[in-house]
Amino acid sequence: MKIFKFFRPFFLLFVLFSCTKVINVNLNNANPDIVIEGIVSDNPGPYHVQLTQTVNFSDPNIFPPVTGATVKITDSTTGITDSLKEEISGTYTTQKLMLGLTGHTYQLYVLSKGQTYTASSTMPMPVTLDSVTFYSSTIFGTQRTNAVANFQDPAGMPNYYTFTEYVNDIPIDQTFNFSDRLSDGKYIRQQFFNDSTYIHPGVQVKIEMHCVDNQVWQYFNTLGQAKGNNSQSVTPANPLSNISNNALGYFSAQTLQTGQAILQ
Repeated sequence: MKIFKFFRPFFLLFVLFSCTKVINVNLNNANPDIVIEGIVSDNPGPYHVQLTQTVNFSDPNIFPPVTGATVKITDSTTGITDSLKEEISGTYTTQKLMLGLTGHTYQLYVLSKGQTYTASSTMPMPVTLDSVTFYSSTIFGTQRTNAVANFQDPAGMPNYYTFTEYVNDIPIDQTFNFSDRLSDGKYIRQQFFNDSTYIHPGVQVKIEMHCVDNQVWQYFNTLGQAKGNNSQSVTPANPLSNISNNALGYFSAQTLQTGQAILQ
């Protein structure tokens, strides 16, 4: 009986290891998908729509431009349509639309390789970015400094924001998102958490604050989750695009406010 008790754990380990199976993950090649990225803002144009296509997992992250497409933007409020010109491979530029207007709805039309893609976005009212400041804290003996955007959120309406941060004019590869769902009408001090090595005395930080519609905010919010920028990120998946026909990317009519500061 004692001998059985002694050998039983080793027998169980033997069974467990003998059942181990090697699983080979087959990353199949897939047909390329089109990626559409376009913006109309309340800052002077011209504006651009970029078309690229995806590559396979094993390929270098060089995304080929999609050329020869027909691209149009229509201001649904005025009925004016602008046919964009491909001035650089895969980049299409407005010719008539020189200033986006808040409250106007813009329609995107893309025809490429026999497939049609459409999107719609309404430009929200602008929110003033009051200032950019800094917040420093010490964690486990290491000082950490982050930039802070300060602004008054309008009360009584949903507002959605995205932010781009530049350090010495170099963009940080992360889009920050904020929704006023729990902060409607409050004064906001939005801190941008990132690698503390980005910001040190003497550097200049610039923040671009974009007011976007809900669909565009959803795109960047799910994109951040896919990249793991959110502590509550879920299993990676394609971000929620507002473009039809299963295209990837987004089309946004948005306002733009810019602020900057130098850390002393």
